[in-house]
Amino acid sequence: MPIALFALAIGAFGIGLTEFVIMGLLNEISADLGISISTAGSLISGYALGVVLGAPLLTMLMGKWSHKNALLWLMGIFIIGNLACAIAPNYETLMLARIITAFAHGTFFGIGSVVATNLVPDNRKAAAISIMFTGLTLANMLGVPFGTWIGNRYSWRLTFYFVVLIGIIAFAIILFLVPKDENKDIQKINWASEFGIIFKSTAPIAMFVTVLAWAGVFGVFTYISPILTNISGFSQKLVSPIMLVFGLGLVIGNIFGGYITDKNVKIGVLLTLFLLMVSLLIMQFAIHGKWSAILLIGFMGATGFATASPLQTWVLSQAKGAGQSLISSLNIAGFNLGNAIGAYVGGLVIDSNLGLGNLPIAAAIFPALAIILSLIAFNINKSKKSIQYV
Repeated sequence: MPIALFALAIGAFGIGLTEFVIMGLLNEISADLGISISTAGSLISGYALGVVLGAPLLTMLMGKWSHKNALLWLMGIFIIGNLACAIAPNYETLMLARIITAFAHGTFFGIGSVVATNLVPDNRKAAAISIMFTGLTLANMLGVPFGTWIGNRYSWRLTFYFVVLIGIIAFAIILFLVPKDENKDIQKINWASEFGIIFKSTAPIAMFVTVLAWAGVFGVFTYISPILTNISGFSQKLVSPIMLVFGLGLVIGNIFGGYITDKNVKIGVLLTLFLLMVSLLIMQFAIHGKWSAILLIGFMGATGFATASPLQTWVLSQAKGAGQSLISSLNIAGFNLGNAIGAYVGGLVIDSNLGLGNLPIAAAIFPALAIILSLIAFNINKSKKSIQYV
């Protein structure tokens, strides 16, 4: 694999770290800024909203730029945004800084996916995307626990300074390792036409499948700490070590998803969605035992992240030229919209008569719906003969 893919992975590591590390810093932020835990939690939702809004806007703004220059500017936004987070004097400033930082997220992964697939042969495109997403999985596995430890032991602001350092390193590596491109295929871009092409295809269905899949993942993952302590019976201090098992599952699932999708996109999408649904259904029972809970957390991490490469590859296959960057960024926004929806619906389930213990089976509904929509989309594509899967 080209070394430039690992440069993209470093950038993905930093972006994944800044998105998820705040989950472990809510107590420190709320105490320092004098806000409630729930208000501090809205910083997560604000980031997701920033991704959803920023992905199409920045992609269109940077549409005529070379991919490498776009990635460098996006890392610049990332660095400035996290520096603003580190020095934010109040909640309002911190929220604004989080949203600015999030603007870089969707477009980086969107353009990065296009760059990754352009670096390899057609039969290795999904594997290339999975390597870039490995940065995101390692951010969850290693970066988030370390960043949380820094914030808990010293200061949450120091964690964001650490993220700024990661951003600077990523900027330098992308500058030297990602090959220069002139984006020759894009001269005059008619974004209305590009949107028209996207919405005439099954891409909107595919993107909605992405939303549903990750709503299922985050419907449980958002509340994994109370599940482990209140249902499985673990002490709070054991939650972080157990999350390493989840992180290991992410890495394994990411590699598996890329491998199976390079063989067959349709099978990659349907198989990973099915495995995600199964993992959530089994988790419904597994969380009542300690060892079974640990095993299923790893399995859920693997099945959840195994869907990333297939879904991104499927969406990318339905556009060309400028449309690829646009559709890719929109799908990344879909991942984050799924995160927000899953967390919100999970909260509703917890507050209802179903309660925390029934969260996994409720979350399993999302991938089940995603499978149904995927089958519909693939049948539409088959009838139109617009996409060939080999």
